[in-house]
Amino acid sequence: MTMLLSTSDVAHIVALQGPQQVFSGLLDYLLSDFLRWQEFDKSARVASHSATGVIELMPTADSEYYSFKYVNGHPGNPQAGLSTVMAFGALAQVDTGEPLLISELTLTTALRTAVTSALAARALARPDSRKMALIGNGAQSEFQALAFHHILGIDTLHVYDVDAGATRKLESNLASVPGLRVVRFDSAADAVKGTDIVTTVTADKAYATILTADMVEPGMHINGVGGDCPGKTELHADVLRAGPVFVEYEPQTRIEGDLQQMPADFAVTELWRVLTGQSAGRKSAAEVTIFDSVGFALEDFSALRWLRDAAIRHGVGARIEVAPQLPDPKNLFEVVRAAALVPVRA
Repeated sequence: MTMLLSTSDVAHIVALQGPQQVFSGLLDYLLSDFLRWQEFDKSARVASHSATGVIELMPTADSEYYSFKYVNGHPGNPQAGLSTVMAFGALAQVDTGEPLLISELTLTTALRTAVTSALAARALARPDSRKMALIGNGAQSEFQALAFHHILGIDTLHVYDVDAGATRKLESNLASVPGLRVVRFDSAADAVKGTDIVTTVTADKAYATILTADMVEPGMHINGVGGDCPGKTELHADVLRAGPVFVEYEPQTRIEGDLQQMPADFAVTELWRVLTGQSAGRKSAAEVTIFDSVGFALEDFSALRWLRDAAIRHGVGARIEVAPQLPDPKNLFEVVRAAALVPVRA
């Protein structure tokens, strides 16, 4: 039987464990998989673009498990009462192909994206970073804020969004978080002043320049999350020239990230190389570092493994018959024959 996890199930796991344990647990799974990066099958995600958004499929596997995520990005969805991002995914056994888990990944994507951001910042930002600007206060903003608070010790958050309602929502959701001060600003330029880390996580599918080079200060770490598909950017090209650029999977980021603005020979470093000690991260306190994050299938693989283990531990989720349970695996027709013998209810 296959485990099924709904959004409510995942939220229940988060409630049972608490944000700090969730973020630290997910971080352990992510770091473990990034450290064995070369064991994974890797490819850029398969995307289907339309005038209103994009639908993508993100697969990967190691020698034991295969996973995939279906995910969309439709910035206009909130006007129709739908989430901008909706996702689900699966984890299967490689040696048999048996589906082990089918899960929602909308909430989980927000969690794993935030933890990936914090993992990169822990390796690239100044260790004494305490102030972060959060530009874009939509669906993923609270998760970014909490991950940086719990993992890096961020205690002051400068926030800005063109939608004042989104900022009010963020302030309300974070009001009871101990040790985290939220300060609202009227522009992105004002919000980033004097901060150690700048996170941009906007939704519009457009060539945007949320952050320009004149807004970048020495020693900043820039976490660019929202430039995640062709035709969508947040960072001016000159920002990328301000310091070393780090990415998840270079072939994908060159197509989808802010990196799409740069020539093919523009040098970048994949994050796994920093985490394994094969490449340097930050070289000085004054250096600017940039993480051009678009999300990669390995992160969903890690999240699905974490979800399955957490669900088993807490007794959360349902069991469903995705693959038939057959006394004789060669007699698939028995399923049809047995169903014909069951009386149809009026």
